[in-house]
Amino acid sequence: MASRRSTGDVPELVEKARSGDARSVARLISLVEDASPLLREVMAGLAPYAGHSHIIGVTGSPGVGKSTSTAALVTALRKQDKRVGVLAVDPSSPFSGGALLGDRVRMQDHALDKEVYIRSMASRGHLGGLSWATPQALRVLEAAGCDVILIETVGVGQSEVEIAAMADTTLVLIAPGMGDGIQAAKAGILEIGDVYVINKADRDGADQVRRDLRSMLALAERPDGAWKPEIVKTVASKGEGIDDLVSALEKHFEHLSSSGELDKRRLRRARDEIEAIAVTALREQWRGVHENAALDELAAEVVAGDSDPYAAADLLLESLERA
Repeated sequence: MASRRSTGDVPELVEKARSGDARSVARLISLVEDASPLLREVMAGLAPYAGHSHIIGVTGSPGVGKSTSTAALVTALRKQDKRVGVLAVDPSSPFSGGALLGDRVRMQDHALDKEVYIRSMASRGHLGGLSWATPQALRVLEAAGCDVILIETVGVGQSEVEIAAMADTTLVLIAPGMGDGIQAAKAGILEIGDVYVINKADRDGADQVRRDLRSMLALAERPDGAWKPEIVKTVASKGEGIDDLVSALEKHFEHLSSSGELDKRRLRRARDEIEAIAVTALREQWRGVHENAALDELAAEVVAGDSDPYAAADLLLESLERA
């Protein structure tokens, strides 16, 4: 298998990715997605180059124009001569496990730009609108010298709050006529947004959505000096309002940097990543617990009333520790 290359290939891949070689970037992300045996070596090689990108999460309900908005943002950022990475997390095929929208037709205008890296990643059943491999893929794009990385989530609505823990800036898209005014009031959505975008603002009802959103944001409690989310109206398909959106994103990043919040967010992100890796390792160790003979004996004792589930669990843990 390609993922079982000699370890000498990893430093070469990292070096080529650092120099802007798109194939090396793609190869490293593939190693991440495939959970390659070389993953630890890859992460060690990328470690010195982390923390230099502005990571922006793009989320919202299906149909609000996330892909169109992401493509429009890429265009605006490229005009500023910034290198841009895009991780577009798509629903997974129930048959192949691959990304259903992997071709990313709406971003093909940037496909030949050497300063833009676009990668579709399958969610593979991971909840929260992201892929389990997203944190490591971010490290690859940071090492590739991306000034800005856009993470576009699957688009499943309220369950996508996980993006707030992954990004420096969270962009929440809503649109008139889709019930988003009501959705925005629900728990989770108001807490995660740093910048709110009313896309398709040429539709009737856009001004009302903006007023409703402002009212709801005003009710949210925030400590003194905290960032107050901005609301931007756009028509992404026509490129309207995108410059204002870029300005709002830059303003938020400056606030994060000057207030010290950026370091706090990145520390939390690193803690979450370490914890997730440790929990995954523990699950691997416990994979064979159902075949453990002691489990059947303990279960029989619980059924017979000779033991209780907590005492049985303690005994199971002891037996696994001795094994």
